[in-house]
Amino acid sequence: MKEIIEKTWDDRSLLNTSEAQEAIREVIELLDKGKIRVAEPVNDTWIVNEWIKKAVILYFPMQQMETIEIGPFEFHDKMALKRNYKELGVRVVPHAVARYGAFIARGVVMMPSYLNIGAYVDSGTMVDTWATVGSCAQVGKNVHLSGGVGLGGVLEPVQASPVIVEDNAFIGSRCIIVEGCRIGKEAVLGANVVLTGSTKIIDVSKPEPVEYYGYVPPRSVVIPGSYTKQFPAGSYQVPAALIIGQRKPSTDLKTSLNDALRDFGVAV
Repeated sequence: MKEIIEKTWDDRSLLNTSEAQEAIREVIELLDKGKIRVAEPVNDTWIVNEWIKKAVILYFPMQQMETIEIGPFEFHDKMALKRNYKELGVRVVPHAVARYGAFIARGVVMMPSYLNIGAYVDSGTMVDTWATVGSCAQVGKNVHLSGGVGLGGVLEPVQASPVIVEDNAFIGSRCIIVEGCRIGKEAVLGANVVLTGSTKIIDVSKPEPVEYYGYVPPRSVVIPGSYTKQFPAGSYQVPAALIIGQRKPSTDLKTSLNDALRDFGVAV
């Protein structure tokens, strides 16, 4: 399949062939079932399977717009919705929506939320109210995505890493994580933390600050912050994220965000 996808990517006229269409549809079906992933962990890093992202991109022009009617609701789109939640062992609260091609593992709870194609959400994770898991975003086991969390999606460029939230992380309300940022295992993000590829993530828990970009180390407790930057018009505060310490063992099991932050005397 990989060879067929790569050839079709380089020559879009092959999209009209049955061989290419069958390969692309098979890739999306395997994504939907979690048998392949857009990105996967290898030791302490993550590998992006570019050919799978290419298949997702190629799937869109193959699809025709159609009307989808579900009770009193009507949609008009190219992509089917995910189905058979009972068999999958997934709790889905109205009006949660997931697109076909997103993998949702057994034990996931979806409050009214949205999961896009290519996303991977592992077992025991809570996707809370109005949280969004963008295309190809990878979410680990027992993660809590609080209300209004936005995990950005990425399809192009194909080599770009998707947003990754690793096992047992806790993402506070209204956090925004985009541009391939990676949240390490068991990290805790306080409400309203915004992370882009260029956001400074500053560890202020030690005598000297340590800066990261696009990566929150495991077990870090993070809150919104800022730093002073000089511009032609003067000095202004620029948003940043502050690592204020490490998650305590007392907050390891199904913790609330407030419990984790209370250890550091921070109210969010």
